[in-house]
Amino acid sequence: MEKLRKMVNHIAYTPPQDRFHTLSTLQLSLIPLLSLASTLYGVALPLRHRLYQLGLLHKDRLPVPVISVGNLTWGGNGKTPMVEFLALWLAAAGISPLILTRLYKHKARILRKCFLLQGYGDADEAKMLQRHLYGIPVKIGVGANRAVTAASFLKRYGHISPCKHGNTDLDRLFSDNKKGNSSYCDQIGVAILDDGMQHISLWRDVEIVMVNAMIPWGNHQLIPLGPLREPLTALARADIVVIHHADLVSEKDVEAIASEIRTVKNSFPIFLSRLAPLYFLKARNMSHKLALMDICNTLVLCVSAIGSAESFVETIKKLGPTYVDQLGFSDHHLFQAKDYDRAPEVLTYLDPYEVLVLCSCLQILPHKGSTEETFKKCLWQHLEVGCKLQF
Repeated sequence: MEKLRKMVNHIAYTPPQDRFHTLSTLQLSLIPLLSLASTLYGVALPLRHRLYQLGLLHKDRLPVPVISVGNLTWGGNGKTPMVEFLALWLAAAGISPLILTRLYKHKARILRKCFLLQGYGDADEAKMLQRHLYGIPVKIGVGANRAVTAASFLKRYGHISPCKHGNTDLDRLFSDNKKGNSSYCDQIGVAILDDGMQHISLWRDVEIVMVNAMIPWGNHQLIPLGPLREPLTALARADIVVIHHADLVSEKDVEAIASEIRTVKNSFPIFLSRLAPLYFLKARNMSHKLALMDICNTLVLCVSAIGSAESFVETIKKLGPTYVDQLGFSDHHLFQAKDYDRAPEVLTYLDPYEVLVLCSCLQILPHKGSTEETFKKCLWQHLEVGCKLQF
């Protein structure tokens, strides 16, 4: 199954004109079947949306504003780092956010000097967020039905509109945050929908779409022939687009992606982001921090099971190791004795290598007048509009 996934992924990111001199005979034989499946998927997509538009399928609406963070392609687009970024910002401003995520696989980043692992484990996306947001007034709900999950949290903690009740405004969001104000209300003020773009059964007030700058659209085909979960025209539903990993490509490539996005909707606010490495933690002693420069002049093997392994490898290369190699598995590959978050006892199998956990965070990059500040203001303006319509 792992080999099949890797073959399909290779097909998805190979331009049609390069297939015959890039793909194997077996891969070429899969294309007709994948093409048929993509065609059927392409027929079902607009039908599903039309059923919601006509009211034949019910769309749930929460009593608090909802921010959806999603993408058009599978894996590696920075959705979960953006969710974490938003949760930290809202919590610091006195708003208690509720993160709604699927029962899904978890990204764990594990690095050792001479060994670096990035993988997934069962239903542990929430574990990563809980670890990163420890001590922060953020609630995390896990479940396939986000509306039901949200309802249980809203019943337990109650809710308060940050717009209606006046506990938060633009001045507070951008001034108190800088002063380090940590006061908050335990009642839920905003819901953040992780991987929410295709979860159209839940109403959202803001749609943020993440785009991977390194491999934005693959072969431009719908899954499973390509990586697109929806056609590019679906970008018209977005309120904000963020080009992620913008630091790992050229300015020319960034502009080309932005131009293609604007062919769908010229008025898009487009921002750039990167995943910034902060420091390492020793996996056997999580209270022990190490500087990024500590892997300089070492040999590193990157073992990954993520949607964008290249971004991970390029980030490590920038930290100055003597040599970096990689061993890639398909996105969401289920590691057995290698998944740190699911099974910390795995460390016993890695002796004598030292295992480090890489801690990173999403950063909004300044670009043509767009900054982290303007990103937050743009987001809040959309939330205010949603509040006025809802309340």
